[in-house]
Amino acid sequence: MNFNVKEETKKIIDFIRNYYKKQNLKGVVIGISGGKDSAVVAGLFTLALGKENVIGVTLPCHSNESDKNDAKIISDKYGFELINIDLTNSFDSFKLEIKKIGTYSQNQTKNSDINLKPRLRMSALYYIAALYTELKNGIYLVAGTSNKSELYVGYFTKGGDSSHDISVLSDFTVEEVIEIGKYIQVPKEVLYKTPSDGLSGQTDEEKLGVKYSQISAYLNNKNSVEKSIKEKIEKLHKSNKHKFNIPEYKRR
Repeated sequence: MNFNVKEETKKIIDFIRNYYKKQNLKGVVIGISGGKDSAVVAGLFTLALGKENVIGVTLPCHSNESDKNDAKIISDKYGFELINIDLTNSFDSFKLEIKKIGTYSQNQTKNSDINLKPRLRMSALYYIAALYTELKNGIYLVAGTSNKSELYVGYFTKGGDSSHDISVLSDFTVEEVIEIGKYIQVPKEVLYKTPSDGLSGQTDEEKLGVKYSQISAYLNNKNSVEKSIKEKIEKLHKSNKHKFNIPEYKRR
């Protein structure tokens, strides 16, 4: 499949501008993780809205110090304001409260701990969006940063990075996101950084058990990957389907 990066980038920028004009919106708040997805999203919104209407936020929480440094590289490149909100104490306070209901092993709380961090982050982003809406006399949205590859296998946290007001990368694979990043000149040290959540100590591919290139190949042609990889991807997709739709009882 041919990917016309110039045309797609223009369409994304037009999409942002048209939506903001139609809804009478002003700016955007983006969690800048130090990875390629948030960097590309920040670059696209800066091109679409102007740097003065983009607020980047770093949200460390027992995470890698290098991620904050990489976020600064992106804000310096595109010129938008970068705020740092350290969530470490908030996380630790929550953990102390949990101890009041019982004592649990590190293994028992591992998944809860990992997912708490993006949920705290999203609460902070929405707080800042509401604050800047008041400060700037115009509505600020929270942008999502997930790409098509990670969304398909359910690699996101419900109530965390799945929560957002506008999404611009959700129909692009990892490789396509990189192409867009190259086109809008995202610094190479961020664009080609090994994908990780910066929270669990593992890379994305280690956690998933498959490579992003294999997911992209599967999405383009299911029969292009070997059977064992195909089964892993389909198992991930099926087991995470509950993340996409909330069941709702309707009266007849």
